[in-house]
Amino acid sequence: MEPSSRYEDLARAISAFGAVKRGLARVLPGDCQGGSAAVLALLKHHGAMRMSRLAELMAVDMSVCSRHVAHTVTHGWVERLPDPDDGRSRILRLTDEGVAMLAELDRRVTEAFARHLAEWSDDDVALLTTLLARLRDSFGDCRATHA
Repeated sequence: MEPSSRYEDLARAISAFGAVKRGLARVLPGDCQGGSAAVLALLKHHGAMRMSRLAELMAVDMSVCSRHVAHTVTHGWVERLPDPDDGRSRILRLTDEGVAMLAELDRRVTEAFARHLAEWSDDDVALLTTLLARLRDSFGDCRATHA
């Protein structure tokens, strides 16, 4: 198989992966879809942070990040606290309600994978997990801007 064919097949497979993402989105609660879920997950993983850092981690504009954060604050999953280093800024922090919502999201997604991959062997699931992590690592920091 020629290298270009191999990568063309991969490109088609990755494009078709959108169906998987849409399927996973359908199991999320209506009031906590992708953007909000990303905010919660990043705050859990990285800890409290400024909005600018969150926007950077999400690789979105500040306006997009601000909308997602406002939604999570409205639902009580995230709180804005004064930044001790800069009184003009706010630090975003996950609340107990946010931790609970994130646990619910994790549960729903895990159950969806268990349902859809029930026929897969443990080795196949482990291999897919390893290869997806390797693919992500191969792309490095996708937030970097290119000329």
